[in-house]
Amino acid sequence: MQFKICTIGELLVEFLAKKQNQRFDQTGEFIGPFPSGAPAIFADQVAKLGFPVIFFSCIGKDPFGNMCIKRLKQDGVIIDGITTHNKANTGSAFVTYKGSNDRDFIFNIPNSACGLLSFNHINENLLKDCTHLHVMGSSLYSFRAIDAMRKALDIIKSKGGTISFDPNLRKEMFNIQEMEQSFDYIMEYTDIFLPSESEVSYFASSNDESEDQTMFALLNKGIKHIVVKKGSKGANYYGRDDNNNLLTLHVDGFITTPVDPTGAGDCFGATFISLMLAGYSVEQALQYANASGALAVSKTGPMEGTSTFAELKQFIAKYEQ
Repeated sequence: MQFKICTIGELLVEFLAKKQNQRFDQTGEFIGPFPSGAPAIFADQVAKLGFPVIFFSCIGKDPFGNMCIKRLKQDGVIIDGITTHNKANTGSAFVTYKGSNDRDFIFNIPNSACGLLSFNHINENLLKDCTHLHVMGSSLYSFRAIDAMRKALDIIKSKGGTISFDPNLRKEMFNIQEMEQSFDYIMEYTDIFLPSESEVSYFASSNDESEDQTMFALLNKGIKHIVVKKGSKGANYYGRDDNNNLLTLHVDGFITTPVDPTGAGDCFGATFISLMLAGYSVEQALQYANASGALAVSKTGPMEGTSTFAELKQFIAKYEQ
């Protein structure tokens, strides 16, 4: 099956605190810059697997922007949708770790080049042969960005294309009112939904609702495939069988020593969606997605752990020995 994926949103550089529990309000050392941004990591992972993907974003006319473009192009991402701004710098993020998965961020997105991404940056001609749009919740950071996302969504849906949505909730973004309001709209059009385990309660209708109840309610609203990402514990799949009966499936994850968890969920989503669109079974797609997430956390830097299909295959084979 031929397909082409599109994704839109933040493209930035990231700096990592050298020490755990390093505070932002005290002088400390950071390493970087690393190319980053959830949709950028997603696009990079799709391209590394050998599938066509176009990414829409904005960068500044600066070395950070050049670094990001060079990396994406090198890994095979179609960069024709990335615009260079003269009046804003490339976005940035600083991250410090409090535990293996607990992180604090300081983002410079709304006032950066990617924060200026708008409706007019989405070139319809570049979307002509796109069959799937992946939406990251973290990319819905302004009315401008939401308008850009809606434009791409309308174009792809009008041609019979499909939509995937990863909420990618960040506590640092909860005060952006536009983001919360846009979630309901995106969910109406979502075919593949990819929340992490900690995000399930956000979509529950009551505090005592179980994961199964929340996911079945979303399936009944029209979402076709749901995957709950659980890190090293694997993933839960919710969907329907050929007779339209509710279906659940769990695929175990891979135990690895985490070095840097940033980007793991993006790599997982990119791998699962690409392989599903390519015709792999849900179980196969989840196994490779789990491997993709496991390899992603083994490298320092958010985009440094993206993997080729051969690397994933080799990792799974070694693990199963």
